[in-house]
Amino acid sequence: MATIEILGFPHAYELTAPTSCPDALVFIHGWLNSREYWQPVISRLSVDLQCLSYDLRGFGESQSHLASDFHRQPGSVSFSAQSVQALSPSLDSVYTPSAYAQDLAVLLKQLNITSAWLIGHSLGGTIALWAASQMPDCIKGVICINAGGGIYLKEAFEQFRSAGQRFLQLRPRWLSQVPLIDLLFTRASVSRPLDRQWARQRIMDFIVADPEAALGTLLDSTTEEEVNRLPKLVSQLKQPVYFLAGTDDKVMEPKYVRHLASFHRLFQYCGDNVIEIPDCGHLAMLEQPDAVANHIRKLVISH
Repeated sequence: MATIEILGFPHAYELTAPTSCPDALVFIHGWLNSREYWQPVISRLSVDLQCLSYDLRGFGESQSHLASDFHRQPGSVSFSAQSVQALSPSLDSVYTPSAYAQDLAVLLKQLNITSAWLIGHSLGGTIALWAASQMPDCIKGVICINAGGGIYLKEAFEQFRSAGQRFLQLRPRWLSQVPLIDLLFTRASVSRPLDRQWARQRIMDFIVADPEAALGTLLDSTTEEEVNRLPKLVSQLKQPVYFLAGTDDKVMEPKYVRHLASFHRLFQYCGDNVIEIPDCGHLAMLEQPDAVANHIRKLVISH
């Protein structure tokens, strides 16, 4: 693991060796997750495709209170706030998908990655769409996994935001010590129970996420303006955009994935840019890593 500092936040990342393929794959995790969730997929792809995974600002190991430890690691670099502002002077909130896309732009610039496909899970899919809009020359395509939406249902979103805020208040450090608590996390939001190692990872990421970032991303990504902006954003993208949906996903149901996908030219009236994965819930990269990796490889190579 190495780090890069962006706006005072150390961003932890892992980059596999270059390959003959000119395009790197950049993996963006979802809300309250971390880069670790991509490892089963990356292990299947990194032989013939260079892969970059990183922790979003405020999640995993990309947190300001860890900065002193990160700076001691070889290979850590710094990128000034002035440099980021030069890239985009109109940064209005630090927790919108657009703001996280700007973090990614800095990361790619510093790592000299000039051609990439973005693979985003859930909230990471929205960030990937924003990044593709902001960097049309660098981003060659987007693959959204368990990501969709673009329909603002006032009552449903108010309930979701309220439930999310209550959920974030239940994060004592001793939670991970509660007997059998990991069994609960093996079943949440998935079609079939995960291995307990992933349940423990979910607990850890849930507990260590920065409170301000966790709440900020929840609120800033679910405003009426933000949700209604997504379809227009997708419709304007020139790059290929594909959507992988879990047939049993209760967090982002396939009908909402297809709705957002329908605004892209590749949809072609019948959903040519949507791939449904059977027996799969909201964590496709953990539940069905073989299928996810195979679909990513085929889509990237086909272009």
